[in-house]
Amino acid sequence: MRQRTPFQRIGVPEAKSLIESTAVLVLDVRDPEVFRRSHVAGAQNVSIANLDAVLTGTAKNAPILIYCYHGYASQEYAQIFSDFGFSQVYSLDGGYEAWAKQKCVAYRPQPGTTLRRWLSAEGFPDSDVDAVIANGTTPLMKASLCGQVKIVGALIEAGSQLEARNADGNNALWLACVGGHLNVMNVLIEAGINIDNRNDNGATSLMYAASAGKAAVVERLLAASADISQETLDSFTALDMAATIECLTLLRNAARAQASNNGGRAAMAIKQANL
Repeated sequence: MRQRTPFQRIGVPEAKSLIESTAVLVLDVRDPEVFRRSHVAGAQNVSIANLDAVLTGTAKNAPILIYCYHGYASQEYAQIFSDFGFSQVYSLDGGYEAWAKQKCVAYRPQPGTTLRRWLSAEGFPDSDVDAVIANGTTPLMKASLCGQVKIVGALIEAGSQLEARNADGNNALWLACVGGHLNVMNVLIEAGINIDNRNDNGATSLMYAASAGKAAVVERLLAASADISQETLDSFTALDMAATIECLTLLRNAARAQASNNGGRAAMAIKQANL
């Protein structure tokens, strides 16, 4: 039987602190039209219609904060997440009404005409920059995979969640790497996306790029300080998975540079200790 961790009920101050200190997934379970008018910044609108995609497309250890109008429906949704094995689930007491009363309301810019048309053409609701379709794919992931750098920038400006993960546990950066779109990678990295996100197999974007022989992608990730020491669930690193000499050379050089830096810091520490 799956072990369940009970969800927690928290107030506005705790919720605000959670949002500010953690990459928490905020879910708004109110009606879509009400959500469009105002909501917690970065929140994703969820209903029974897209709940299954969110459940399957989110890592079980991801922090989840759920709110509704007054704090009742959010508890029902929180129980569902808890029953599905999520370990960090929070329901906001008092709901959005309590949040608004404490002047924590933050408004998202509404998508412009071009972005709305793109969303609609790709099968997303034209006003939801964090909608989820097949395989837990968000608009940001779709645009990143297709190399649509202007759309990626517009989505980020409209508040699209950088931390969103698809059903395989991959974020938008992974999809940009699959397409080999360095310009999109630059935008995502500059916006603060998690470069070392590990998917359900423990693999990072760097590991994928190395195993696929995408040297230019590997070089860009290393320039952004991607962690070369991460391991998959089978204990393989990006260096172990390098598919080409070029990728292998890039990773070996990065490993040597890291070892040299660590050695220099160690020597400095010893020197200071002997003063």
